Amino acid sequence: MSNAMTPISDQEKAHVLPPRRSYVMRVVYNTVGRKGAQIGLAWLVVISIFAVLAPVIANSHPIVMKTVDGVVSWPLFKYLTPADVALPLIAMLMIALLALKMVDAGVRWLLVIVGIVAIIAACYSWVYPPQTVVYDQYRQMQRNGEIEWAYYTPIPYSPTDRLRDMPEMQQQPPSWDHLLGTEVNGADVFSRMIWASRIALSIGFIATGIALVIGVIIGGLMGYFSGIFDLVGMRLVEILESIPQLYLLLTFVAFFDRNLYLMMVIIGVTSWGGYARFIRAEFLKLRKMDYVQAAHASGLPLSSILFKHMLPNGIAPILVTASFGVASAILAEATLSFLGLGIVDKPSWGQMLNQAVGASGGFLWWMAIFPGGAIFLTVFAYNLIGEALRDTIDPYTAKN
Repeated sequence: MSNAMTPISDQEKAHVLPPRRSYVMRVVYNTVGRKGAQIGLAWLVVISIFAVLAPVIANSHPIVMKTVDGVVSWPLFKYLTPADVALPLIAMLMIALLALKMVDAGVRWLLVIVGIVAIIAACYSWVYPPQTVVYDQYRQMQRNGEIEWAYYTPIPYSPTDRLRDMPEMQQQPPSWDHLLGTEVNGADVFSRMIWASRIALSIGFIATGIALVIGVIIGGLMGYFSGIFDLVGMRLVEILESIPQLYLLLTFVAFFDRNLYLMMVIIGVTSWGGYARFIRAEFLKLRKMDYVQAAHASGLPLSSILFKHMLPNGIAPILVTASFGVASAILAEATLSFLGLGIVDKPSWGQMLNQAVGASGGFLWWMAIFPGGAIFLTVFAYNLIGEALRDTIDPYTAKN
């Protein structure tokens, strides 16, 4: 008998089944194939690139310059903050690890989490930019002829560069020098729009992530154990859902410092009830399934049954709620900033929208259209993705 392997015929190849994807991965692939989700994802990719690469897109510091005495320096890299260094490294890490098909999905996500924590810890330990920043020093050196040559970013203005050496640039409409105009203090609107995308994305993802983790854990325990645990958990959900989130944010901002991380925590802690309801309903259905009963009979630990066997089959409806939750978190932060209770000295779309009425009382149309349009498009993008997810999961529309 020959040990040589016989080649597979074309007829046999036709009957070879492709590798099966998990339910969550099938939902993701089918959602990305829908036109609405593609439009929403395209906009989110654009603002994500702006958020990650903001220091090299809009910055008053030259990338590299040479003075007349022959000294070559790199001012932009000298003034990079820990967040400026961490974000591109995290983006590259996620792209690299998620592209590794040979590694198990669970291991990849674990490596992503460990890598993110390591990068953040390293950047905040080793990156120390100067505390004092003087933006107009380069313009002054240019006027005095002290710079032989210098290369700047595409938008040569930082978000907090208020052009104090050029007071005539305050409240200027769009022009070739400032493509989206300037705000009431003289800062470039385009630069602030790009840097403000960081706040919009971070508060949306982190606040929703906090709510998602709490909701999945509590909702999963409620659905699996039922009984008194479910009764107490549902009462807790009802109490939290009765608290007006915006009023709670206003109260905390009034009594405590205007802290972005505090806003994230408040939004996350007060909005996990919807996720808990969905997971509870899914787990109540899944706990009677044969594979769950088999896992329980084989003696698997509770954590493995809940989060390895049940959660992947019940988390798809949560993705719909999470997409709308990110949009709600962005609107909450924009509302606070519009009311003048947002982050101090940090660019925000809501804060810029508040400046549509200038110091002289006139209406600055560019301060209303561009920040307002960015808020609308971002919220609309998440809604498009949420609608596509809902249509994919809904059995009545999945065939369309």
